[in-house]
Formats: sequence, structure tokens, C-alpha cells
Amino acid sequence: MRRCGTDLEQGSVAAELALALPAVVLTLLLGVGALSAAAQQVTLQDATADAARLLGRGESVAAANAVVAASASNARVSHELRGDLTCVSAHVEISVGRIISIPLTASSCALSGGR
Repeated sequence: MRRCGTDLEQGSVAAELALALPAVVLTLLLGVGALSAAAQQVTLQDATADAARLLGRGESVAAANAVVAASASNARVSHELRGDLTCVSAHVEISVGRIISIPLTASSCALSGGR
């Protein structure tokens, strides 16, 4: 019976796997980090919308800031009046691993004076 391949090829699959595995792991980690950043962006946008509605109803700035801080504790929050609208913006930096830092920004406006 004749064998396919030679003894020189023995173990080549393990060597190829050892070379490819770090790239696959890195790709998976970056994908998970990107999904985490997207989820944080959605949460931050929702929090700024809630904060804008609170300020539009006449609630305190502290209450609006607390809503945003509940979703992102280190977020910088600002608010302003634009005509009949109360607008809230939030900025936060998130880290994916130790090397990549992604700035996230969310803004939302609500009609003022809606008590």
C-alpha cells in the first residue's frame, strides 16, 4: 500500500494552525469589541433622549445627568436650548482592549415646556 505524502509533511497541519490561530482570535476579539461599542452607543443615545425629555418637562439638570450617568458613568454631558427645543449631548470614550479607544457621541432634543 502506498502512502500519500511524505514524512516531511507530517505535522504541517499543526504548524499551519499555530500560525493562523492568533489571527482568528484577534479577529474575534475585535468583532466582540465592535459589537460592545455599538451596544454602548445605542444605550448612550437612549439615555440622552431620556435626559432631553426630562429637561423638556422642567426636571432638574441633576436628574438628567443622573440618567446619562446610569448608562455611562464617565460620560461628559452638556445641554442647551435651541428655540423651543431642549437638547442634550453626551460624549464618552470606550476602550476595546488596551490599545483601541473609540469616542462615542450621542445627541437628542425634546420639546421644551411640556409639563
